[in-house]
Amino acid sequence: MKQILRLIFLVLLSIKVFSQNAVTANKLIYLDSMWVPSTQENYKYTRLIEEYYSDKKTYVYKDYYKSGKIKFIATTTDRDIMKIEGQAVSYYENGNKKYTVNYVNSKKSGKEYNWYENGNIKSEIYYPEDEKGSIEGKLNNFWNPEKEQIIKDGNGYYSYKSENSEEAGQIKDGEPEGTWKGSDFKRKSNFIEIYKNGKLVSGITTDSLNIKHSYGTRYLQPSPKNGINSFYSYIGKSMRIPAEARNKVSGKIYMTFIVDEEGNLVEPKIIKSVGHGIDENAIQLIKEAKKWNPGKNRGIPVRALYKLPITIMTK
Repeated sequence: MKQILRLIFLVLLSIKVFSQNAVTANKLIYLDSMWVPSTQENYKYTRLIEEYYSDKKTYVYKDYYKSGKIKFIATTTDRDIMKIEGQAVSYYENGNKKYTVNYVNSKKSGKEYNWYENGNIKSEIYYPEDEKGSIEGKLNNFWNPEKEQIIKDGNGYYSYKSENSEEAGQIKDGEPEGTWKGSDFKRKSNFIEIYKNGKLVSGITTDSLNIKHSYGTRYLQPSPKNGINSFYSYIGKSMRIPAEARNKVSGKIYMTFIVDEEGNLVEPKIIKSVGHGIDENAIQLIKEAKKWNPGKNRGIPVRALYKLPITIMTK
């Protein structure tokens, strides 16, 4: 009798351990250079989402370099779509911190601290907590690679050169002011920008062919030629729902694609699926879509990653 009870106890214990492992199992994703899901044979980074298969309000995710060294740690409120909440920490591959910053509703909030790869302090940037949609923070303090503090309490002359670019200009109350100049070494281009009260008034980039590109916004996201509502209308009219999925499936497909320099939509991928063949249809619609307005960096068209949610309602 004791042997039977002991056997039952061991079986129940095994079931409990197995259940716990199933609930707390992590998920590993391979990512390419654009941070889009890739394959084990062709990836640059990996992302580990802890306790992915459990039902929680927040999930810890960790990004790693291909070498296995930690790159980024943060918390997301959605296990499939990264919606950062709370503190995030980024690392260089040598293990030194790159930056730390806090997020509120997926937007940077409060002070961000940056370091050089050798561990020396680089900058302190402030993101107003009550400013909705803020992208550019205010530069409170900045130290050059020689450890000289050239921006103090939001004022000074900023000058910085990296492997890929350089730029210089006046900082007033944490924001750019007056004439700024810089270069992009990879694209072999130069720019001149005029700021007033921290706002970009105008900019001109001269490319490698000596062609000038005027702009009023530094970074312009790609967009459908007739507007996003027109694009969603195209998706809604063209989306095919298989008969077996009607009145059964609902939810959101999350997908990504690249808008190239000519505005073509390429490399569509599903991030969050609803299944039943609907995902494949969504990918085909992106492949067949008309050209968009390409994204631009300082007036020059560039390849850009676009994230698109599609709501599926069949009930």
